[in-house]
Amino acid sequence: MTLHLIKLCVGADSLEDLREWMSARMKAAAARGATRRHAHVTRMVPRRAQELTGGGSLYWVIKGHIAARQRIVAVEPFMDSDGIGRCKLWLDGDVVAVAPRPMRAFQGWRYYEPKDAPPDLDESQPGLAEMPEALRRELAALGLL
Repeated sequence: MTLHLIKLCVGADSLEDLREWMSARMKAAAARGATRRHAHVTRMVPRRAQELTGGGSLYWVIKGHIAARQRIVAVEPFMDSDGIGRCKLWLDGDVVAVAPRPMRAFQGWRYYEPKDAPPDLDESQPGLAEMPEALRRELAALGLL
């Protein structure tokens, strides 16, 4: 069974901000000659990793709304330089906008069932993806999306 994760995107003010940050990291990796893959490092290892890599995504909550997702490619536990166990969630480079949905703040990450996941913007309503993100957020806050 496919399973997703949902996590707060700390530091990003918008979907565009997240995309720019990812792009900058990929350019820096290319300049170093490293593989152009994005890894999100977490402290804990998901116990249901096999379900996450079978088509699951990491859904990003930005400014109180589920705003985007990235496909989880691999889950890799490792030890950091201080000997502390960590985990890399290897993510696909595509940041896919999803239909905005309000989400309260929480710590860490949560498992997210596919039935609960918002649809990608391209799938939900024609033209919604071209709408400015601020307007999508406002309409979602008013319950119109």
